[in-house]
Amino acid sequence: MAIGPYAGRGEEAFSEWRTAVREVAACPNVYVKVGGLGMKLTGFTFFEDDMPPSSQDLEKAWRPYVETCITAFGPQRSMFESNFPVDKGMCSYPVMWNAFKRIAAGCSADEKKALFSGAATKAYRLTL
Repeated sequence: MAIGPYAGRGEEAFSEWRTAVREVAACPNVYVKVGGLGMKLTGFTFFEDDMPPSSQDLEKAWRPYVETCITAFGPQRSMFESNFPVDKGMCSYPVMWNAFKRIAAGCSADEKKALFSGAATKAYRLTL
């Protein structure tokens, strides 16, 4: 499950999406890829602005979606991801990852490890 295509569509859509996320998260074998938020098909319109967004701008806009996923799935089944180069239409690669780091700032070291590598390692059965 990814979140990007559902983001930025207003409160009613967010409420419906949040309910669906919680239902899917009840399946213990499902992981969430936290990303896709920079694609132009989301409801976010940063790409229309004169200046590109900062990581603080993205943190503020993306936090409700990211936190909903992490709360529902837990850090062990949530993984930050990028759709670059598609996301490039909204923001730069470093700005996107800095936004994720800002959102995860309050997480423990173990939670950050899960979000930035551990969940992906487990989901894709990687040996590192």
